[in-house]
Amino acid sequence: MIKCVAIDMDGTLLTKDHEITEENMTAIKAAQDKGVEVVIATGRSYPEAIYLLKEAGINCPVICANGAEVRSPEGEIVADNPLKKEIAKDALKVLSDSNIYVEFFTSKGIYTADKERGIRHFKEYTANKLEKIEVEKIEEILQERMNFIKAVESADFIFEQEDYHLYKLLALSFDPEQLQKVEEQLKEIEGIALSSSGKENLEINGVEAQKGIALDRFTREKGILLTETMAIGDNYNDLSMFQRVGRAVAMGNADDYIKAQCHFVTATNEESGVAKAIWDAIN
Repeated sequence: MIKCVAIDMDGTLLTKDHEITEENMTAIKAAQDKGVEVVIATGRSYPEAIYLLKEAGINCPVICANGAEVRSPEGEIVADNPLKKEIAKDALKVLSDSNIYVEFFTSKGIYTADKERGIRHFKEYTANKLEKIEVEKIEEILQERMNFIKAVESADFIFEQEDYHLYKLLALSFDPEQLQKVEEQLKEIEGIALSSSGKENLEINGVEAQKGIALDRFTREKGILLTETMAIGDNYNDLSMFQRVGRAVAMGNADDYIKAQCHFVTATNEESGVAKAIWDAIN
């Protein structure tokens, strides 16, 4: 019997248009009505996640920034696992030396020291992901995301001020060889967890800030076993959940490696695969 369902957002709960289908909404609410604990587990920051969930009428806890922060259904921070700043500086030097675009996910928002480059990168990233989508929709999604990113001349203040907890560094590059080289260098740094939510990025968290670790703690606090938990996702930052739960479900749009790590494969995010996975588990 499944008592908890953890759901990734991008490429999983969300369509390519960053929407939550009616089928997914209905299935989530049906699971909750049956007493199943539903938790969102995303690489997004809390503000980036919650506005979409509110639009869909979904009220549940949220594991944010790959597990760096956990929020209650009311939006209260119930746990956080920031990246140690001295370790983050070592990682940032590797990224800076390779001239890779970086975003800083913090307890006070997301920051970039190169907004124009970020816009260019995100337009290319969105166009690559969505292929045939209209230019107007790309601009809409871009504007949606840039609403959550603050442009600054320098990110030094994040490291200097104690009230800024650094949750994640998001590195973006469209050069696979460059990204692979940087990843190998970052692996030499102790105290970080490396993952990705797409082939064009690297996500750098503290070693304790992983979706699977956060989900483990969350379920224990609820008195739920991981064997009674289902995780649904599509990418490498979901692996730490898949490796722990009793029912791991890959989206139909996940790559073959991700699918091979799971017990089941559902339909794609465009086909409301989350809903199918939930109905299969609770019926």
